[in-house]
Amino acid sequence: MFAKDGEGGEKTEPATEKKLKDARDEGKVAKSKELTAAFDLIVLFLVLKIFISFIGGQMINIFSFVYDRIPEFIEINEQDLSSIAVNNFMRGIILKWFLMVLPFFIFGVAITILISIIQVGWKVTAKSMQPKLSKFNPINGFKRMFSKDSLFELFKSIFKIGIIAYVAYTAVKDHENDIFILYDIPLNRALLLVGDIIINTGLKISIVYLVVGIADFVYNKHKFNEDMKMTKQEVKDEYKNTEGDPQIKGRQKRKMQEASQRRMMQDVPKADVVITNPTHFAVAVKYDANENSAPVVVAKGQDYVAMKIKEIAKENDVEIVENKPLARMLFHNVDIGAEIPPELYQSVAEILAMIYKTKNI
Repeated sequence: MFAKDGEGGEKTEPATEKKLKDARDEGKVAKSKELTAAFDLIVLFLVLKIFISFIGGQMINIFSFVYDRIPEFIEINEQDLSSIAVNNFMRGIILKWFLMVLPFFIFGVAITILISIIQVGWKVTAKSMQPKLSKFNPINGFKRMFSKDSLFELFKSIFKIGIIAYVAYTAVKDHENDIFILYDIPLNRALLLVGDIIINTGLKISIVYLVVGIADFVYNKHKFNEDMKMTKQEVKDEYKNTEGDPQIKGRQKRKMQEASQRRMMQDVPKADVVITNPTHFAVAVKYDANENSAPVVVAKGQDYVAMKIKEIAKENDVEIVENKPLARMLFHNVDIGAEIPPELYQSVAEILAMIYKTKNI
């Protein structure tokens, strides 16, 4: 439904980690504004329900503050009315209003940040706020206005408004008998009744809105994953850009192996003995008591490389000894330039002793 054809064919491959990271750095993430707004509404009405007495007390304080100062302003002549008095009066009102809305502000900001982190994690970026010339193009704006996404958002908004209006109507209708008696009950009781109706209706709307928000988040998550999909060619190109061309890397690896083999072959004439399988493995071993505490493997190879090691050894009068188990153990367990392990000391020492005896060393 959402996949598009791109360069290299149909977008069928899941987005790579690099593409997701680049999209995240640009502010493109799968999130739902409806879900955040739903939690904000729930918090709004819960805070209103919990702090209703505090808010009512603050409103009474504001009324008393204004009412008590009316006589003062009446008695003051226009010439004596200073800007300082007016500023103090307005500052007192603003401070009381700020204290009244402070719980809404604190909980609202906290829940907005929390829900955003839950949806997309913590990532601060300003790239999405940077102006783009393409956004000022009237043709592109016209296309966005009548795009599939815009039409979907329009239908979603209509559906959302319809659902919320229906829930609000049914919630108020359940209290129609209470509404008709408002004129017959004391003011304080009437205010409490209206407050309860508003809060309960708001909570019902918020819960329905939460369901809409969860559905919207699931949809946006699915749409984002589909939009981020890549063609097979795009995956290959990205791999080449990040990891390098496999063919070039292969050639570089072969060159490094060839250079390593050449250095290894140059060390074969310095060896004391070449231990063979005899056809599959060849390991050249050197022992210098002044440099190492144990014999060192200076070269090793399998099949063709083993044959070349033996040829060089013959050309340089290096002893070749056949010992299948030892050759296999040295080849698989000791790296070039490393000393042999203690468990092989005995076997290698016997071979070296035999060679030293033969050469009268």
